[in-house]
Amino acid sequence: MQKAMIYIHGKDGTASEAEHYRALFNDSDIIGFDYQSVTPWEAKEEFQHFFDSVRMKYQGVFIVANSIGAFFTMHALADRNIEKAFFISPIVNMEKLISNMMIWANVTEDQLQREEEIQTNFGETLSWKYLCYVREHPITWHIPTKILFGEKDHLTSYDTMSDFATKMGIPLTVMHNGEHWFHTDEQMKFLDDWIRKSS
Repeated sequence: MQKAMIYIHGKDGTASEAEHYRALFNDSDIIGFDYQSVTPWEAKEEFQHFFDSVRMKYQGVFIVANSIGAFFTMHALADRNIEKAFFISPIVNMEKLISNMMIWANVTEDQLQREEEIQTNFGETLSWKYLCYVREHPITWHIPTKILFGEKDHLTSYDTMSDFATKMGIPLTVMHNGEHWFHTDEQMKFLDDWIRKSS
């Protein structure tokens, strides 16, 4: 194979999800990336090392990335030679998402700065270091990319996604009644059709 597709999962996902995309990229080797990073600064090192080790073996590399996997990808691989990226429910404004989670948890910035980390009752740990990092490292992304977004995404609003797509010049496809996690038969068929049309 001359090309490879790297699949980058979202939170609580696995590299084995890459198998779903084999039929959609049948002219490429399919590689699931089982990354360990939980912060963008960890991802920068881990993602670059992994991508570079794959890229040297192929003439072209595609990326399919989900949710926070897409967020890490944009932070780590913006200067890499990627043929095309497909982002599914990407986190495109982490500062806004953290701010929303602070509201949900009734946590103020002063509190977070003082305590540095606060565990929420919905399973997320709020981090002052993380918030400062994303403020200091805004996303810049100029790789040819397509975005798929669910109308009922509970983490990112349509306005936030649309603003990002417009700013970066990225075509945005919205699935009516779609969710952040594309997993039902109907959602996966929509996703597959979207990739086929976009490839």
